[in-house]
Amino acid sequence: MSAEMDALIEIVVKGKIKEAKDATQKCLDAGNSPQDIIFTALAGAMEIVGEKYAAKEYFLPQVLLSANTLYQGLNLVLPMLPAGGGAGAGTVVLGVVEGDVHDIGKNIVKAMVTGTGATVIDMGKDVPIKDFVAKAKETKAKIIAESTLMTPTLAGMKEMEKILKEEGLKGQIVTMVGGGATSKEFADQIGADGWTYDAVAASKMATEFLKH
Repeated sequence: MSAEMDALIEIVVKGKIKEAKDATQKCLDAGNSPQDIIFTALAGAMEIVGEKYAAKEYFLPQVLLSANTLYQGLNLVLPMLPAGGGAGAGTVVLGVVEGDVHDIGKNIVKAMVTGTGATVIDMGKDVPIKDFVAKAKETKAKIIAESTLMTPTLAGMKEMEKILKEEGLKGQIVTMVGGGATSKEFADQIGADGWTYDAVAASKMATEFLKH
């Protein structure tokens, strides 16, 4: 990896927002492709941040700072990606389920999945389950990705699976769940198609789902 890419990783990990855009431009000037910058430097940096958060070396303020730094780089390189290009080309409807307003993780996932070349429709936070389904039908989305940090709102994710089955959409629309209150066991229990621990894993999973 080039020195420029190493420098960008460090800047994102340390949350140096003001330096991110220039560092990203230096990566481009050194001949790195937008895709490499997104997946090697920016995604790699967020993997490190995720590890630090899991180890309790970082807390939510630091994660948010790194995420905002990440966006500075993404905003520069995303317009350079081929239109609709990338293995992840397709539409993803993303949001935080009704009853929950915690959206830091959702915002990071949005950044990472957008970086794959997918079209991400951000429904925001506190989103009624029926609104997810309606938007996915309207936009012919392949994936509904929903998150929550709160145990009481897990029922909404279960309701999502029920509605998709009742409307004959299960399989046509793939569901991904995440957030601190979720687990792989929970996802399996309700019949969701995928669960991931962090944003980098979510972007990789979304890319795989969109290939099929």
